[in-house]
Amino acid sequence: MNEPLEIRRLSYADLPQVVAIERRAFTTPWSLAMFVLELSKPSGICLTALRKGRIVGYLVCSRYDVVWHVMNVAVDVRLRREGLATALMEHLFRIADRPGEQYTLEVRSSNAPAIELYERFGFKAAGRRRAYYHDNREDAVIMWRTVEGEADDRAGAEARSATAP
Repeated sequence: MNEPLEIRRLSYADLPQVVAIERRAFTTPWSLAMFVLELSKPSGICLTALRKGRIVGYLVCSRYDVVWHVMNVAVDVRLRREGLATALMEHLFRIADRPGEQYTLEVRSSNAPAIELYERFGFKAAGRRRAYYHDNREDAVIMWRTVEGEADDRAGAEARSATAP
């Protein structure tokens, strides 16, 4: 049986563990400075998933004007396919979803498991960025998700979420 998962805001103190996961997970990993920059943005949402106090995954989502951009999602390579990325995405949407809210992301065209994950959350392919990834010039699939409802219904949605059990 899997240990309970804790999801909380990512902090600067978490970055050594996050960078270690990043380096194992990606052929072109983010630098420490890139994580520091994203954490410094007050409008962003940066989450970490922990088991037994150890970081096992993280998510970085930035706000640009009226759109959320899912910048980075990674799980310890030894723990993939255990629902950790799903849990991180669900937590993000619990925090940020409002009627009319929009999200975008880029994903390697060869990363079928990630594309399937994003599609389960309602993301749809909307285009390609040719040769987006510098390591092998692979294309990125651009995906978008829009939360149902009218954007001007935010106050009502916030009131409903505040009273939800």
